[in-house]
Amino acid sequence: MDETVLVYIFKDDEVLMLYRNKKKNDINEDKWMGVGGHLEKGETPVDALIREVKEETDLDVLQYNFLATLYFYNQEYEEKMYLYRVDKYKGDLSDCNEGELKFIKIKDLLSLNMWEGDKIFLGLMLKNEPYFELSLYYDKDKLVKVDRLK
Repeated sequence: MDETVLVYIFKDDEVLMLYRNKKKNDINEDKWMGVGGHLEKGETPVDALIREVKEETDLDVLQYNFLATLYFYNQEYEEKMYLYRVDKYKGDLSDCNEGELKFIKIKDLLSLNMWEGDKIFLGLMLKNEPYFELSLYYDKDKLVKVDRLK
């Protein structure tokens, strides 16, 4: 099972979102999401969080919270994702080679084009739910089942 991190960076009443529109053959093309990516060999989720944020945004993480473990399943793919929230960082935002980075008002977040499952865990995150675990089952790009494990 692939392991990844997904990071939402908060600033006042906004969240940094990545509009995936630059990579070829991107399963996430035309969707909005946080920043992140795969853990490299020997890397911890926190190592990946810090590295991925730096690579995709040029920001340095100063404070983070681990919010959830998410499991994604479809016909061809299984993924274990570690979900983080960053509230303190330093640096200036740079361009990302995977898409367009933009701070979005929290009130507008769930109206963006994103995976159905993302709206579920973002909703829990925005309600300040304590640590949770979800399994999200997809048939192609349609969410067909959600299990809350914790």
